[in-house]
Amino acid sequence: MENKILREFILRSLAEDLGDGDHSSLACIPEETTGKAKLLIKEKGVLAGIRVAKELFTTIDKDLKLECIKDDGAFIVPGDIAFYLSGRTQSILKSERLVLNIMQRMSGIATSTNEYVMLLTGLKTKILDTRKTTPGLRFLEKEAVRIGGGLNHRMGLYDMIMLKDNHIDYAGGIENSIRKTGDYLKRNNLNLKVEIEARNLEDVKTILSIGGIDRIMLDNFNIQDTQSAVRMIAGKYETESSGGITLATIRSYAECGVDFISVGALTHHIKSLDMSLKAL
Repeated sequence: MENKILREFILRSLAEDLGDGDHSSLACIPEETTGKAKLLIKEKGVLAGIRVAKELFTTIDKDLKLECIKDDGAFIVPGDIAFYLSGRTQSILKSERLVLNIMQRMSGIATSTNEYVMLLTGLKTKILDTRKTTPGLRFLEKEAVRIGGGLNHRMGLYDMIMLKDNHIDYAGGIENSIRKTGDYLKRNNLNLKVEIEARNLEDVKTILSIGGIDRIMLDNFNIQDTQSAVRMIAGKYETESSGGITLATIRSYAECGVDFISVGALTHHIKSLDMSLKAL
């Protein structure tokens, strides 16, 4: 997570929230008043967003003092205090909703990710996120996945080539899509990994006969076909299972021997973790 991107996000978010001023605080809290608050945890999970909170408080008011009790990645339970914040009361109130929105969402993603990760204990398979993210919040959501123990698949369309079903169909088939991709990379002197989607075992056979890729995605395969595909690929390329995999089925897919399992739900179906910023 680049500092410049984070700071720009915070400034945009503050502008959206503050407008021409926090009139609720300005109306009843004298400017010179100081106070203290605590971030109270109200739900079990994995904490995420502390790094963002530090930058947020500094941006709002460089004189705000943050005392962190928990750090990103910490396991938390109801009643825990994540941090104490002290300084100008108006500044604390300006930050309250924004820091909660960010940390509740990020902690929810980290918690969900960790739940999937823990189910694969003892296996080689790694959990990946996807591009099913909230526009403008991708960098935060993918940071939360990492905090929860998962890996980022790719940040966007620019850092990996992924030939999905529509690419294959528009390009005129698997062979055309792979060969055109190879030509494109050479022509533009690009060094990008290439992943291609297989929709069935016949696709896997075709891909293996052509080569020129780094990873094969087994999309919406059942367990039996996943096992067959992994045997066919035999470690020649990385393997990734994707499509409709849940907490109930993920270990069975991992036991097939795939290298990665991508789960769109990590960032697509969000349950924020409950916490509150309470005055002391």
